[in-house]
Amino acid sequence: MDEQDLLERIQSLVEEEHRLRDAAGSDDDGGDSTARLAHLEAQLDQCWDLLRQRRAKRDAGENPDSAEPRPISEVEGYRQ
Repeated sequence: MDEQDLLERIQSLVEEEHRLRDAAGSDDDGGDSTARLAHLEAQLDQCWDLLRQRRAKRDAGENPDSAEPRPISEVEGYRQ
């Protein structure tokens, strides 16, 4: 996945997140949207981390394609 693919994936996840947040107050889905939002946020964290890895590798003169997605459990523990 190159940077453009990652950015498109991030945009898609953000759009879905916004739709869910906009709809959250208007209907009761038994918690499905809450679980989906949590999953989207975790996927976004993973995508942003991979994008940062790729950019760091490129800036260091390394091959950005060697960057690998880290497990969600790892990227969710990062401090902002």
